[in-house]
Amino acid sequence: MRFLVAESDLTLNQMIQKALNNNGYKTDEALSIADAKYYTNIRNYDLIIVDYSFGKKNVSNFIKEIRTNFTTTKIIVISDENDIQTEIDVLKIGADDYIKKPLHFELLIARIESKIRFGNFKQIQIKDLIISPNEEKIVFNSKVIELKGKPFEVFTHLAKHPNQIISKEQLLDAIWEEPELVTPNVIEVAINQIRQKIDKPLGITTVETVRRRGYKFSYSS
Repeated sequence: MRFLVAESDLTLNQMIQKALNNNGYKTDEALSIADAKYYTNIRNYDLIIVDYSFGKKNVSNFIKEIRTNFTTTKIIVISDENDIQTEIDVLKIGADDYIKKPLHFELLIARIESKIRFGNFKQIQIKDLIISPNEEKIVFNSKVIELKGKPFEVFTHLAKHPNQIISKEQLLDAIWEEPELVTPNVIEVAINQIRQKIDKPLGITTVETVRRRGYKFSYSS
């Protein structure tokens, strides 16, 4: 899993990243909202930690953008603010959690893992197509479809971001533990498996190739 840490204090940012890295999570560093927006335009994140000190308006707009474009991404806001109204406002905007500073890193990790566990149990259902990430299971019109391993992960990742173009590099980065050690051809192999196991037998189109840009999950009926 890959997380984005958007915190303006470089030392604290790196401390958060170290705690996350020590628990097996990959991270990117953003020191401003502009940096955070840049990274979310080129990568898909399972979770974003954002500092409220960037300003109410900036953080609110950023959360709304994430909620619009990445419906499954978890958002945790960290803040120096101690008033309950700020926490209420942030949660109403769409954040999944609000944690006050100073941070207790073990608690932060526990809160993150509770959010990830909750998200992992969710099914993805689009009309008559049901994807169960936790069980590595796909059902179409009550029929179980056999698709396992990396092709299943690619299929699931694309389904989590319907109608969004995702490049080979983004898929590698999101799914492979060491993307730099594999070639983009493994994505083509995975897409071919999806089409052989799902699209052709069922007579549907789930994943489109967008020339020179990547792939898009487009199944809607």
